[in-house]
Amino acid sequence: MSEKTRYTDEELEEFRQIINEKLALAKRDYDQMMDSLTNRDSNDVDDTSPTYKALEEGSEAQSKEDLMKFASRQQKFIQGLKAALVRIDNKTYGIDRITGKLIPAERLRAVPHATLSVESKELEKKRKL
Repeated sequence: MSEKTRYTDEELEEFRQIINEKLALAKRDYDQMMDSLTNRDSNDVDDTSPTYKALEEGSEAQSKEDLMKFASRQQKFIQGLKAALVRIDNKTYGIDRITGKLIPAERLRAVPHATLSVESKELEKKRKL
C-alpha cells in the first residue's frame, strides 16, 4: 500500500469544522479585545479624582499595550485559520510545506493552521539558530 499523499474529502470536512469553530471563537475574542481597547464596552463614568486617575493611567497604558499585542497575535491566528480553509478548498491542507508529507491528524486537530509537522518545525528552528 502506498503512502497517503492527502487527506480524504471526509477528513478535510472534519478539519473544516474544527477550523470554523476555532475561527468563530478567535473572531469573538478579537472583537472583545477591540471593544475593550476602544472603550466600546464601557458604560461607566470616568473617575473624577485626580490622584486616582494619575495612578490608574500607568497601569492602564501597560494593559492597553498588552491588549494590543494580544489583539495582533489573535489577528495573525485568524489569518492562519483562514489560510487553512483555503488549503482545504485546494485539497492541499495538512501537507507539510517542507517535506510534502502529511502532517499527523492529531497535530492538525491541536493546531489546525499548522503547515509543518513537529519534525519540520524543529528542523526549521535549528536552521534559524
